[in-house]
Amino acid sequence: IKHCLNAGAKEVLVFDHTCDEWRACYQNSGIEKAVNEAGGKMVHGHEERYYREVAVPKGVKLKSVKIHEAILDCDAWINVPILKHHGGAKLTISMKNYMGIVWDRRFWHSNDLQQCIADCSTVAKPVLNIVDAYRIMKSNGPKGKSAADVVTLKALVMSTDIVAADTAALRYFNQAETMEMAAVSHIQKAESLGVGTTNLD
Repeated sequence: IKHCLNAGAKEVLVFDHTCDEWRACYQNSGIEKAVNEAGGKMVHGHEERYYREVAVPKGVKLKSVKIHEAILDCDAWINVPILKHHGGAKLTISMKNYMGIVWDRRFWHSNDLQQCIADCSTVAKPVLNIVDAYRIMKSNGPKGKSAADVVTLKALVMSTDIVAADTAALRYFNQAETMEMAAVSHIQKAESLGVGTTNLD
């Protein structure tokens, strides 16, 4: 937030369409306090009226999606996911983080989750992806069962290419827990849709 404001941003909005009660998530995580102290603004993500439907022309399974107005109206979106294990998508990284900017996630879970994640990554692209891999959840995600599920790796993965960011983060995750690229198939599906590259060279 401070870097954005120093670079000339008029305002910096922060939000997440949380799976649990949004106000508690904002407060308990400490994010709301940090945002306010840094000069940013927390916005609501818990009501459908904040979302607008957009077409997904390249979508294989997902033909349209309701995306939060803060994303659709901003000049620059910086995507900041936490690297963690996820029971359905296998990993939460940059593309899986799109589930925090859309309204209806239920459709995704019942219509090829991996493909829907890849499909959605073809629209509303972030200018930068910053993967928080400082403390990662290596197992029993997305919420974990105990402290044993969490490991401290002390890293960030950053890229303007969302597919490259997720590829690098997946490789990094393998320092803590084995996860094959094929299991996180939305990465290669997104590459096939022209979103980015898995070739880190």
